[in-house]
This record gives sequence, C-alpha cells and structure tokens, in this order.
Amino acid sequence: MRKTSLTVPVLALGVFGIITTEMGMVGVLPRVSAELGVSPSAAGWLVGVFALVIAVSGPFTTLLVSGIDRKKVLAAAIAVFAVSNAVYALTTQYEVMLAFRVVPALFHPVFFAVALATAARAVSTEDATRATTTVFAGVTVGFAFGVPLTSYLAEHLSLASAFWFGTLVNLVAFLGILRFVPPMPVEHGRRLSHGDQLGILKRPRMWLTIVSVVLVFASMFSVYGYFAEFLGRVTHMDGSWVSAMLMAFGIVMILGNFAFGGLLRRGPVRTVVAYPVLCLLVYALLYAVGPLLAPMVPAVLVWGAVHSGGLVVSQSWLGRDAGDAPEFGNSLFISFSNLGITVGTAVGGWVMAGWGTRQLPFAGIGFAVAALIAVALRLGLDRGHGRGPVSVGGGRGRVGERAAGVEAGA
Repeated sequence: MRKTSLTVPVLALGVFGIITTEMGMVGVLPRVSAELGVSPSAAGWLVGVFALVIAVSGPFTTLLVSGIDRKKVLAAAIAVFAVSNAVYALTTQYEVMLAFRVVPALFHPVFFAVALATAARAVSTEDATRATTTVFAGVTVGFAFGVPLTSYLAEHLSLASAFWFGTLVNLVAFLGILRFVPPMPVEHGRRLSHGDQLGILKRPRMWLTIVSVVLVFASMFSVYGYFAEFLGRVTHMDGSWVSAMLMAFGIVMILGNFAFGGLLRRGPVRTVVAYPVLCLLVYALLYAVGPLLAPMVPAVLVWGAVHSGGLVVSQSWLGRDAGDAPEFGNSLFISFSNLGITVGTAVGGWVMAGWGTRQLPFAGIGFAVAALIAVALRLGLDRGHGRGPVSVGGGRGRVGERAAGVEAGA
C-alpha cells in the first residue's frame, strides 16, 4: 500500500468526528427535548440507542463489508455521519432523528475497526502502536473539545448550528480520506473467510480477554458516567466548576492517551496488568478526597490521565489475541467496550441509588479488581501452554500484524 504521512491524522480526524456525533448529543439533550417536543426520557434514547446498536451489531457489520476496498469503507462510513448530522440540523421530527441515530451507529464500529487496522498498516511495525494511539487521540480530543463545543454552540447559537458543526467535521474527514488514504483493495486469495474470522471466538483465551475488556470499561464508566453528579453532590461544585473540570479532564486525557501509548511500547504486558491497579488507586483517591474541593481538583486531573489509558490499553490487549483477524478483532473491541459502558453505568446508578453518590468509587474499585483477576487468568493460559508473554501492539498479537499478508476483512 502506498503510504502518506497524512493517512493517520486523517483517520484521527474521522474518529474525532464520530465521537463528536456520538457523544455530542449528551450535552444538547435538553434542547432536543424542548425543540422536538418530547420528554427527557425519550430524548435520552437518542444516546442509549446509539450505544446499544454498536454493542449488538459491531462484529456483524464488520464482517459484511469484508472484501470491499478499505478506502471505500472508510469514506462511506464517515459520509453517513456527515449526512446524519445534517439530518439532525434540518429535522423537527423526533422519529427521523432517532432513525438517523441508528443508521450511523451501524457504521461506527466499521469505521473504528478499519481505521485502527489501516493506521497500523500505514507505518512500520515499530510504529504501529504509535499510529493506533494517534487514532485514539481522536477519541480524547472529541471528549475534550468536540463535545463541549457542540454544547456551547447549541446554547449560544442554535441547536442546528451544533449539528452543522458535526456535519462540517465529518465532511472534512471524508474529503481527507478521499485525498490522503490510498486505495486498499482486498486481493483475491488474501482475504480471510467469515469462518476464519469467527474462528478466533473458538479460543478460550479470547473470551477471557473479552471479559477483561468489558470489566475495564465497566470500571471506567461506572464512575465517569456520573462525573457531574459526583462533583456536584459530593464535592459541592457548581455548574461552572463542573464544566471547567470536564474540560480539564478531557485535555488531560489527550496527554494521558500518548503517555499510555509510550508505556505500551516499552512494557506492553506490564502496562495491561498495571492498568486495573491504577484505576483502583484513583477511585480510592476520589473516595478519600471527594468532599474536599481543593484536593479534588488535582485528583480529577489524575483521574483523567488514568481514564484515557483504558481505550488504547484495552484495544491493544484484545489485539493480542486477534492478530490474525485484526479488523474483526477491533470490531469486537468496539462492541464489548460498549457493553462494558452499559454494564458500568447501570451498576454505578444502582450503587448511587442504594448507598448514595459518595460510595460511587466502590463500583469502579469492584470492577477493577474483577478486571485484574481476568487479566491474570488470561496470562495464566499462556504459562499453562508454555508460552511466554506475547507483546501487545507488536509481534504476533499486533493489530494489523497480517496486513502485509492475509487481509483480515472487516
């Protein structure tokens, strides 16, 4: 494949556009509810249905586009997001908006899966982890700037302007893919069959890895999902403080994303083992200083830095066992990480309802301990089969590893 230095940044921009579309809706739900004349709970389905569709459909939609030129897949997926944002800006019908939350959600895991594998293929083997980390930076930048800017535009200009912003970002990414991502047709005889790709699910170690990914994301979002609630009720921050903390959290996530990418390159398995421990320590810190405003400010920054690592660490960990079907493996990551988000937020809400917001960090601690156990069991299978630790992000388990050989169709 012909390589260009702008391939990876363009893919990161596409991820930024997708995250802005997916999560930007969170900050504008009150305006959507008012302008479309629906209840807040009905408006909430615009967020919930998106995650649900991703979790259910991800691996299947990824398999369906096997054999199609990867550039065409990426361009078509991001075009759907651009069109969907335009529909949000123009429609006054709740049913239409809901339908166009379902449609892009079907393409969300496809774009992520193909973009991550493409990024790994676009660089040398040694730089593969750096490339996937850069793509993931689109997620953190989306949280740090895309989501707050969407909310700001809706509040100070109009709801339509917020969605036109999403349209513009995705349109620029679409044009960038057309210009800077080279054609990547799947050569005859090099594409893995659907059966071969699904075959990775027959491996017991894969399911332990998947369980650990679900638990890591449950740990992350059981607490983060109630960020504003915790800071408001426990730390007694007002709305302005909470908004500032959200922005600071997102900015630190950008830095943390690249820091964890560096840690993965130097000690991949150690980083994966250490991540649940770091989550546990952060949640213990949040519980200890939660009621105290001054200590809570730096604690939020530490929280953001650790939180950011869950994305790239989990994706690299799952890629370790899906190196022979990287794009399908990436789609599994997208689906099961969304399942983890769903489980985590549900349990976090249950903890708050039963024991109070102050106890919320214990939900994250419980999931972190469970994730650490799952990781240890997974590594135990390697030792039981006489295998040493396989590097994450490189070697046999690297995402995109077989890109130069067999094309694992997404």
